[in-house]
Amino acid sequence: MLLRIRSKEGMIRVQVDPKDTFATLGQKIAAELKLDDVSTLALGEQPNSESATPISHMATKTISEAHLQHGSMLFVSYKESSPPSTTSTTTTTATTTTAKDSTPTTGSDAVKQDDIDNFLEKERGLIKRSKDTKFCRHGAHAMCDYCMPLEPYDAGYLEENKIKHMSFHSYLRKIDAAQQTKAPSATTQQKLPLLEEAHYTVKVPCTGAHAAWPEGICTKCQPSAITLQRQTYRMVDHVEFSSASVVDNFLNAWRKSGCQRFGYLYGRYEPYLDVPLGIKAVVEAIVEPTQEDHVDGISVAMPWAEEEQVNKVAAACGLVQVGMVFTDLVDDGSGTGKVLVKRHGDSYFLSSQECLFAAEMQRRHPNITRQSATGHFGSKFVSCVISGDLEGNVDVSAYQVSNSLVAMHEAGIVEASRKPSVMRVKESIPHERYVPEVFYKYKNKYNVVVKESAKPTFPVEYLLVNVTHGFPQIPSPLFQASGWNELAGGQSKTAALAKYLSKTDGDLAQSLNDFNVLCAIKSTNVLSDEEFGLLCSIATQPGQSTFELEHTSGWKTLKMSLGEPDISPHYSQPSSHGSGVPAAVQARVACRYCTYSNPGGQENCDMCGLPLSD
Repeated sequence: MLLRIRSKEGMIRVQVDPKDTFATLGQKIAAELKLDDVSTLALGEQPNSESATPISHMATKTISEAHLQHGSMLFVSYKESSPPSTTSTTTTTATTTTAKDSTPTTGSDAVKQDDIDNFLEKERGLIKRSKDTKFCRHGAHAMCDYCMPLEPYDAGYLEENKIKHMSFHSYLRKIDAAQQTKAPSATTQQKLPLLEEAHYTVKVPCTGAHAAWPEGICTKCQPSAITLQRQTYRMVDHVEFSSASVVDNFLNAWRKSGCQRFGYLYGRYEPYLDVPLGIKAVVEAIVEPTQEDHVDGISVAMPWAEEEQVNKVAAACGLVQVGMVFTDLVDDGSGTGKVLVKRHGDSYFLSSQECLFAAEMQRRHPNITRQSATGHFGSKFVSCVISGDLEGNVDVSAYQVSNSLVAMHEAGIVEASRKPSVMRVKESIPHERYVPEVFYKYKNKYNVVVKESAKPTFPVEYLLVNVTHGFPQIPSPLFQASGWNELAGGQSKTAALAKYLSKTDGDLAQSLNDFNVLCAIKSTNVLSDEEFGLLCSIATQPGQSTFELEHTSGWKTLKMSLGEPDISPHYSQPSSHGSGVPAAVQARVACRYCTYSNPGGQENCDMCGLPLSD
């Protein structure tokens, strides 16, 4: 009978007899793995080395007594001594190779990845399958090829569940498995990074015996020809807006003016359970930078002047910038709320100009990963467009562009075309710009794969990566709609903030529960980092008291600077004069030293601490 043995070296197959003991099996495994010490072997039916049983504990047990059958899989772990050094001898433990730990750390451990990447790297990711009633002929505690778990990148599973692009971490597992097949040595694996970014620029300097580019060029330094293919993986699998009001508030500007709008998406990354090892971007807020909006387009300054400040607000709330969104809406004139259908399969989904814009934004927001020699690969930045669907309803579509386009854009070899559905390849300019050959493949009318030159243009569909989107069944947004956008329109932030905070209706915490309000407060530069952190904690964690915030010097200064001294609720306290009348309803007293308006019934000023009376 044949047993499958899975180790860090990869998959091996061992021929045994049912009457053989595990001691014999251990010797055969050690011979295949070229191990010196058989006693360090441990076997188990699960890919967890902690649950494995040492080979010495079952040396006299036969294969048949363990109820192992032909084709059964065992996971093996063992200790492997590293070559001795002049100072000390260290021992490393080789663990079982599974989807949980099959992604080796090939980059620097000092690279700080996103928390979601650290989490998914530790997940097994195997797709569980139930026992097949037609083909499985084994007991309840065994498995065969018809019911054993599938790898997260299994092509049949992805096709059956209509998953067009596998997740990024599934892609990592796939190329790691391929690398193990080609180079099973553990030492070799640790030296080879799994990921390598594409570069389409001339290599400078070149080892060839010629003048450096642009004076000279050779086959060693010129980029290879590019064959465009649809990207099989995506860095983000799903965009989830925390509530419908997030999108609805963003659309209010278009409803009022008919002009298009642009905004940045702020949220966090979470596991997406509908796709093996998937990632979803949960959008909690949309921030609209300063822009010139028109009926047929938008002009946005880059870099964004307030971006650094808004990113600090997001960090204080546990959020990051996850993407962008823009509108492309034109009312159809029917008066029914319908819009024109502009984007569909027979026209385009993203124009070539929008693809280049998305490529630039992805280039500016690289994905940090230890699986690349450079420390980064691809981007989690998503692009959402709000336009009309086939029924004329307002709908959201989410995309990313391929890493190939980002590399071509960075090399300056593509440009937008007048026809939105095609991308244009630039011409080479001697001693100035070198453009390699670009090809793309497609099936002709005879269902034959044809390779064609992409010059001068090629379809943008080769550059798109589809990302699904939706809303949670039970919304639990981090921020509630507060009407700030309507109030802030047409006036300065300071004036809008003063007016907004003056209408707190006795609930300051609820009024602060708006990301744009927090950004407006941050822009005043009045609160210290500690005070602003406290403010964000109150805004994002319901039920916290605002008493501590209101008694900070920064909050008091903010109230004075806004010219609205009474912008926060007051706590009823007995009068110091024993009148029994709450201080909040007594006449306010202005300090004769700093002019701060204090609640009635106090002896000392809340701002400067000096006595209010002689």
